[in-house]
Amino acid sequence: MTDLDTILASIDDAPAGPSTAAFFDLDGTIVEGYTAESVYRDRLRRFDVGLGELSRSTLAALDMRFRGAGLDKLVNVAFEALAGRMEDELAELGERLFRQDIAGRIYPQARRLVDAHHRAGHRVVLATSATPFQADPVAGDMGFDAVLCTRPKVEGGMLTGEVDGDILWGPGKSHAITEYAEREGIRLDESFAYSNGTEDVPFLKAVGRPRPLNPESGLVDVAHVRGWPIVRLEPTHRGFAVVPALRTGAVLAALGTSVALGAGIGLLNRSRRTAANVGAGVGSDVALALGGVTLNVTGEQHLWSHRPAVFMFNHQSSLDMLVLGSLVRRDFTAVAKKDLAHDPRFAPIGYLVDIAYVDRSNTAQAKEALQPAVDKLLQGTSIAIAPEGTRSPTPKLGPFKKGGFHIAMQAGAPIVPVVIRNAGEMMWRDSFWLHSGTVDVAVLEPIPTDDWVADDLDAHVADVRQRFLDTLDAWTAS
Repeated sequence: MTDLDTILASIDDAPAGPSTAAFFDLDGTIVEGYTAESVYRDRLRRFDVGLGELSRSTLAALDMRFRGAGLDKLVNVAFEALAGRMEDELAELGERLFRQDIAGRIYPQARRLVDAHHRAGHRVVLATSATPFQADPVAGDMGFDAVLCTRPKVEGGMLTGEVDGDILWGPGKSHAITEYAEREGIRLDESFAYSNGTEDVPFLKAVGRPRPLNPESGLVDVAHVRGWPIVRLEPTHRGFAVVPALRTGAVLAALGTSVALGAGIGLLNRSRRTAANVGAGVGSDVALALGGVTLNVTGEQHLWSHRPAVFMFNHQSSLDMLVLGSLVRRDFTAVAKKDLAHDPRFAPIGYLVDIAYVDRSNTAQAKEALQPAVDKLLQGTSIAIAPEGTRSPTPKLGPFKKGGFHIAMQAGAPIVPVVIRNAGEMMWRDSFWLHSGTVDVAVLEPIPTDDWVADDLDAHVADVRQRFLDTLDAWTAS
């Protein structure tokens, strides 16, 4: 077994530049499990799979499992069932399933490998037997330079039910990367290939630096014979487990207790602000401790140097609000989307600190909700806001909305960027369960807004977003 750092070091030792490539398989290699399962489950839920297709698919899968048949028959059954579907419709389905399910199954360490190849200037290519509807959203999110996959034949924007070209399975995938290398001037003898499946032995043999990731037993045997380094990647934490469930219960209990304690102190002092400060700061600290989450913070002095301020953070997880509560601690509130008012991990503190909830389906109401936030800043209360507007399904930074920037500009308050890494690994976007670990946080220098004008707002938004990107990139490179 080889550790990930050894593989990362081998990337640094390889020739830099685009004549070296890194070819990645998708299912089981970059993504835990199979993306086709997400597609098939969705179709079953929508009663979009007939008995004929179901029986033919089952027989083809059994042939593969027990008789060693190739993927061809199963792919042909799937493509025949999609005949007459519009290509755009299936692309939209792929994007939706990526956000809802597949994004949360990408191995975080696979992202590190892809990022390392990007830093080396290598050509990074996704090579998979999956369809473009499964592969393209992953490739777009992770920044792949090209996608080699099994493509359906399309005429007039509609699928014909046939395969366009080869099925990229076994020798077909090896042939595809060889053709790509010849076309793009890639040196395969210096290039990398990553896969988990025994069927990809020809694919791995086609390059000078084969790297089995999460290999199944047959590939383990081949790797041992050939001396290929084996790496096991850890999946993201998404499903139910006893210890995380107990931690989550303890966190919820701590939040409820802290809110009650804060409310009691507030009543004694006749001060809602005192109640909010106790509930948010102490409550978040206790909740993080019981959840087994520690914070590794740099630039902590910037949390206090200029207040009131607009604290902007990148948003991956419900855990982010506990992180913000522990850091900002006192004299702050937030602008949040309306459905968080019903999230038991967030609602107690949200009630205590008088959150401004915004219904984003109503543009007029959203605009009206900004003025109370401006008023709070002018009265000395800081604001915490996620400029992406919603939780990102992946660590990739989303586009920034302008609401928080308008609030800061109208109040003349500084913006303090709070850059969070790996909170999504502790609690995935749509997961209820909190896992233990360390969350990295970088608090950047406050950005004054008192001389901003509306005409320059787009440039200011781009500048702040770039500071987030630079910080995240620096972490990735370390």
